[in-house]
Amino acid sequence: MLQNSVNKKEARTRLRYERPFKRKDRVANEIQHILGKIQTQYIDLSDLGLITFSRVTISPDLKHAKVFFSVLNKKIPIDKIQIEMDNRSKSFRKYLGQELRIKFTPELKFFYDETVAYTQKIDTIFQKLKRDD
Repeated sequence: MLQNSVNKKEARTRLRYERPFKRKDRVANEIQHILGKIQTQYIDLSDLGLITFSRVTISPDLKHAKVFFSVLNKKIPIDKIQIEMDNRSKSFRKYLGQELRIKFTPELKFFYDETVAYTQKIDTIFQKLKRDD
């Protein structure tokens, strides 16, 4: 009986240390997933272009989240898209609070993620170099 309880305790300790990442990372991933769901079901962003949420970072107290987005087929300039996304943050937060099961729903701040544009720029350079050869 004593051996059995020791094995259970070791298993719990091992599970605690084998988690792939911290709680704030798991919450950030969940927020990103839920925001994508909200975008497709409740909030129409088609007037801005094809918007995808690339990553979410969250503060250690889980009260503030930075949401990075990228845009394909832009219909308006990026700075105006940024303003529109910030204007819609209250709507996103409302639906996020219904889905996310934590004590406080984090405040959302949207930032344009330039990695997709940078990747596309690099790809065009490589295509141009390939054509020149």
